[in-house]
Amino acid sequence: MHCPPVLKVWPFLFFCLPMASFSQNLDAYIRQGIAGNHSLKEQEFLLQKNMLALQEAKRLFFPEVSFGTTYTLAAGGRKIEIPVGDLVNPVYATLNQLTQSNMFPQLENIEETFLPNNFYDARFRIRQPILNKEIGINKSIKAAQIDLKKEKIQVYKRELVKDIKTAYFQYQQAGEAVRIYVSALELLAENQRVNESLLRNDKIIPSVLTRTAGEIANVKAQMLDAQNKQKNAAAYFNFLINRDLEVPIEQESAGGLPGILQNGQREELVQLETAGRINALVVDLENAYKVPEVGLQLDLGSQNFDFKWGGYVLAGLSVEVPIWAANRNKLQVQQAQMDVLATGEKKLAVEQQIALQAKVANNDYLTAIEIWRSYDTELAGARRVYNDTFRRYKEGLANNIELLDARTQITTKDLQQSVAFYNILIKHAELERSVAAYPLP
Repeated sequence: MHCPPVLKVWPFLFFCLPMASFSQNLDAYIRQGIAGNHSLKEQEFLLQKNMLALQEAKRLFFPEVSFGTTYTLAAGGRKIEIPVGDLVNPVYATLNQLTQSNMFPQLENIEETFLPNNFYDARFRIRQPILNKEIGINKSIKAAQIDLKKEKIQVYKRELVKDIKTAYFQYQQAGEAVRIYVSALELLAENQRVNESLLRNDKIIPSVLTRTAGEIANVKAQMLDAQNKQKNAAAYFNFLINRDLEVPIEQESAGGLPGILQNGQREELVQLETAGRINALVVDLENAYKVPEVGLQLDLGSQNFDFKWGGYVLAGLSVEVPIWAANRNKLQVQQAQMDVLATGEKKLAVEQQIALQAKVANNDYLTAIEIWRSYDTELAGARRVYNDTFRRYKEGLANNIELLDARTQITTKDLQQSVAFYNILIKHAELERSVAAYPLP
């Protein structure tokens, strides 16, 4: 497995052999993890909430209809005296004399209270905004907040992808360590078989077998530790993809290094762009105080005493023009403008941080490849040394300690190379995260 030594940085293009053979299974695990993640589901519900808020903002353009009624009982209070009798009775008396009749009775003076008694007012009220700039701006802000929430979800997904990949590679590396220890036990078993044959021919002393048995026990203990690490890695991986911790994961061998990475767009920057757009809308919202608000109100109802019908129609046009508010509105506009400037500076800072993160991730990835390459020669040399030592040992030209040491070197270099290879994949996942290269579902 080889990879060209020079890789471009920002934009990143990495030219290597095809991705490891388990990438297809890994992509399926990633899709499963994204689909079942509880935190993502929570964010999806919050996104739905924002969408409902946008629908609510759109409804502010529609007329509002309400029904209201009042019924009043009253006693006492201020009164007004109407001297009907004093004004009319002299006239009525004269008319009675002229007509020689009592056709015009005498009237009492009237006292009318100001508080209405046994009076009702029932109406349907229709309100319709005609000119209200805040409603339109508020709708635009709600729409931008939906975009902001979607971008936040994408950021979470991208981080989850990196965590799933890292956990998967750690599990595979632990399984590879188990395989290496199994291979070491096979070498030691062959050594033990040869030692038993040599002992039967009186060519070695019994303590050699004891030393080999002790080495076998030591390797078995290391293998048990590696198996435990593999179980823990599997449990963590299953946790990330939201399934039972005991579900087995297929152990696979990687067939090559990661492939080409294409630059994507970091959602964090898109988030800040959207936040800047929202802040600009807030500035417009604060400036909206300069525009008068115009609304129409229409009442359709009935009012009368003793529940008698008294239908009416009442229409009104309301206009509200701001005159003076001690410059509070201007100060609010200036505060919103400061938010716009602050968001712009934060975006520049995050761009620099992302560039640094990508540069560091790229350097770590290249270094991991070089470290992995360095073990090719060392491992091949360790195998040659072991084969030569084993041959000389059977011929009586090398001792058991040399043979055990040669075997230890093979296991050590094999483990180091395995760790280095999976470290490449982990660093690649981190680099993929830093340049937003993984195609999110």
